[in-house]
Amino acid sequence: MASRTEPLKDEPARDLPVASARPEDRVGIDDFERHARERLPQMVYDYFAGGSGEEWTLLENLRAFDRWVLRPRVLVDVAKVDLSTTVLGQPIPFPILLAPTAFHRLGHADGELATARAAASLGAIMVLSTISTVPLEDVAATGADRWFQLYVMQDRSLSGDLVRRAHAAGYRALVLTADTPFLGPRLRDVRNRFTLPPDIDMANLHAITMPGGSGPGGRSTGSELADFFAAEHDASLSWDDLAWLRSVSPMPLVLKGVMTAEDAKLAAHAGVDGIIVSNHGGRQLDGVPAALDALPEVVDAVEGRVEVLMDGGVRRGTDVLKALALGARAVLIGRPYLWGLVCDGEAGVRQVLEMLRDELVLAMQLAGKQSVGEIDRSLVAPAPGYRRGDR
Repeated sequence: MASRTEPLKDEPARDLPVASARPEDRVGIDDFERHARERLPQMVYDYFAGGSGEEWTLLENLRAFDRWVLRPRVLVDVAKVDLSTTVLGQPIPFPILLAPTAFHRLGHADGELATARAAASLGAIMVLSTISTVPLEDVAATGADRWFQLYVMQDRSLSGDLVRRAHAAGYRALVLTADTPFLGPRLRDVRNRFTLPPDIDMANLHAITMPGGSGPGGRSTGSELADFFAAEHDASLSWDDLAWLRSVSPMPLVLKGVMTAEDAKLAAHAGVDGIIVSNHGGRQLDGVPAALDALPEVVDAVEGRVEVLMDGGVRRGTDVLKALALGARAVLIGRPYLWGLVCDGEAGVRQVLEMLRDELVLAMQLAGKQSVGEIDRSLVAPAPGYRRGDR
């Protein structure tokens, strides 16, 4: 991954340092990305790595963690630390979940099955995307703790069937992505004329076919995925529809994509069980704040009535620690585990999770925190020279 202070560029892979293929030589998430980039076709790498517009928000997600410093305490017995916590009342061994990401089989033949097996091996929760390349029932068969992410289609009966299938298959929460009435302007995908290979499809949506490069009215955006969303996704979805979702399934409801206090209060009033502060990994509206910058506002707005998680830009154990200190119950990661998947399938995803988990352990030990429950805002402060509102 580019450094936090340099713009993300579409430079050729040959300009990057040569990445070792040996797992023992991957000592940070950057190493996974370098190796993955060398292995992937340009179109696939850009789909996973890219953001919307000029990718300002994509980079802000990374830079935001540099705007906070840690305030460690000393002479604390940290020979052992406890990472365990709960989300929606569900015990988890460490506060890192796998965010919903699409099309895993573009990165590895085993696709979401490899991701789920890695999650299961460590007790992590995997949030499966509606547009998975493996059926949701097959992912459930891996035994992974799992939530289901939902895009609501114009055909509401299809979306209702998806929710009922997920509930029947043992998914423990429903994650409604709320920030995607249409797909953001992902210029890398347009330049690459993004399309799925013939042997990969949206395994949960066989009733819908990709538009084949032609959007509504025969006009193409240049990205098959953007055309699909324009043609099939329900852009009329509103707060009033949460009651309909509640009626379809008893699963706890988590709202993903909240970035403001106003929407956080509406979500709490609507009775959602959880909020994920997220700008979709910088892939929707370019120019919105980093997810970490929006996190304190959302946490303060809900006043403890709703559990708050966040995703976007987490690349290190210290990033996880800062997010927890600013009020996140847990974080979700996306691109890091995709790079692990590309590098080594199930083993690569597991290595990424173990790396971030172990980095969090060390960060807590060095910060003088014995358990996740002890982490609060006293642990962080704005970085020297940073004034709130600066970018």
